[in-house]
Amino acid sequence: MSPSRRLELESDGFGFDPEFTERVKKIALWFYRNYWRVEVDGVENVPARGRALLVANHAGIIPYDGAMIRTAIIAEHSHPRHARMLVVDWAFAMPFTNMLLVKTGNVLAHPENARALLERDELVGVFPEGVKGASKSYRDRYRIQRLGRGGFVQVALRTGAPIIPVAVVGSEEIHPVIADLQPLARLFGLPTLPITPTFPWLGLGGLLPLPSKWFIAFGKPLEVKRHGPDAAGDARLVLELSEQVREWIQSTVYQLLPRRQTIFF
Repeated sequence: MSPSRRLELESDGFGFDPEFTERVKKIALWFYRNYWRVEVDGVENVPARGRALLVANHAGIIPYDGAMIRTAIIAEHSHPRHARMLVVDWAFAMPFTNMLLVKTGNVLAHPENARALLERDELVGVFPEGVKGASKSYRDRYRIQRLGRGGFVQVALRTGAPIIPVAVVGSEEIHPVIADLQPLARLFGLPTLPITPTFPWLGLGGLLPLPSKWFIAFGKPLEVKRHGPDAAGDARLVLELSEQVREWIQSTVYQLLPRRQTIFF
């Protein structure tokens, strides 16, 4: 490793490799434009610079939604920038997945990591529904779960970062969950073990995502700086802001769904 590369990784502190990310961007853009045919609304609501917290609904055990949100900002924004997505710990378990996630700028989901990135004026993305959102059954698709305990709101308040709600349609169908074998998942130390129409019946081939039709909408920034950092300890305010974000995502998802003739078109 060259001294300049080593300095770059050390200065980031999380292992983000911009040159590697630029090389794999072409693959992400192919999936974005040709496979999931993503259409985007409101990307101008993402600030061209400065800190902001993207808060999105979540689906699919593999975080393709995070990749497509990032790609939308790169492909559609007048001032493209990288969003640093927070990803749950088990997604880093496999060696190749670990390398890919880290080098492309994804970070272990933890409030302190989110805070550190925001204080550097980064664009940070979170999925407060967590594993419950990613593994919910197909019959419950697009019913937005509770957004955790409002931890993302507390981070936003402490850093003064505006919250940008993001609604995603299409990710629920890439791996339709028909059952979740929780007892077996615990045996293997996994948070969930979903059964889909293709997995495990088709082996590793069943892990391939289906080519559903996607829409992504970015909402107007919810400014929280006026409340001050001490407001992070106000449980009532945290709950109100969290619910406001959840309601926007839910209503926008319901507006986007009728734009598809089928889940694939």
